[in-house]
Amino acid sequence: MIDYSLFENTGTAFALKSDPELERAYFLFKMISSQPLVRIGTAATNFALKANLPVEGLIRSTVFDHFCGGVSEEDCLPVIDKLYTKGVSSVLDYSVEGKETEKQFDSALEKILKIIHFCDEKDAMPIVVFKPTGFGRFYLYQKKTESVDFTEAEQQEWNRIVDRFDAVCKLSKEKDVEVLIDGEESWMQDAADDLVEDMMRKYNTDKTIVYNTLQCYRWDRLDYLIGLHQRGQEHGFKIGMKIVRGAYMEKERARAEGKGYKSPICENKKATDDNFNAALKYMLNNLGDMSVFIGTHNEHSCYLALEMMNDLNIDKQDNNVWFGQLYGMSDHISFNLASIGYNVAKYIPFGPVKDVMPYLIRRAEENTSVAGQTNRELSLLKSEKKRRKL
Repeated sequence: MIDYSLFENTGTAFALKSDPELERAYFLFKMISSQPLVRIGTAATNFALKANLPVEGLIRSTVFDHFCGGVSEEDCLPVIDKLYTKGVSSVLDYSVEGKETEKQFDSALEKILKIIHFCDEKDAMPIVVFKPTGFGRFYLYQKKTESVDFTEAEQQEWNRIVDRFDAVCKLSKEKDVEVLIDGEESWMQDAADDLVEDMMRKYNTDKTIVYNTLQCYRWDRLDYLIGLHQRGQEHGFKIGMKIVRGAYMEKERARAEGKGYKSPICENKKATDDNFNAALKYMLNNLGDMSVFIGTHNEHSCYLALEMMNDLNIDKQDNNVWFGQLYGMSDHISFNLASIGYNVAKYIPFGPVKDVMPYLIRRAEENTSVAGQTNRELSLLKSEKKRRKL
């Protein structure tokens, strides 16, 4: 039987938080709940960092330490070990964005390879993640998606992107570490999808190592998943997919409107939710061919997954099903699921404070635009504060 009050257990959800950490979380979500404050705060933070004002210590002790594991992978170790005491695994996410040079892409590759070796030594870290544009210029992915021919120099540059993907997937296969490849904007995603599919074909022959990302706020993604499944069956490779709702909605809609094409985004929240749940059902019903990483903060979708796993007799510890949430958010989902034996992982962003700020600002803006999420966090934190006083 499914316990539909599972996510109300704040004692389990916040067991790792001290009273000061609980107060800090409440303060941060209270700030994030105000759009004007988020706008002013992000503008002031950007200005202070660009002007080299001494604000890194303040950022580090507030928003950074709540949403990030540290400045380096070694710095994240106490967080990783602490989470694992409650059965929650970690996915280290090197959240440095917007790089453009070959040197930076090679450096990102070395960082991911280092994390894979790191994962190999720790049971608490079974999964690694990277963004396609961490390994090559956005412009090249876009050009390939639009079927525009590369120059000779661009083709060589693209070949290096392919080599970086291959190096990560090859080492992941050798070390038995699963690799999640993030989704990005629709106008570059076809090129990334094709490249990830090539990696699945090469490395997912006997089990799932390589996972793509299905952004379910796009109305075309379920058809893409079904087509990929058919190709997997024809060519003998397994499908790995992290399913999420999506992270670039405003940008996608604005570009579609500006350029006069049909928006790739579902018309409303309900259509996105339906799309996500349909993808979840499809994957759980085809688990022999597929592995799913359920990346969601939506309680209804989590309960749906529990119901289906129960109905289909899928073991809680089946490695083909993982639940994932972001560090610093939805602890009521992560820790309560882990407490009853499900596979759960927290995405833990890390990197130098200044370099991770674009990620943190996007996270604050996303939370502001999803009012229900922030209000839910606040009500749970308030309940836990009250429980501790009693």
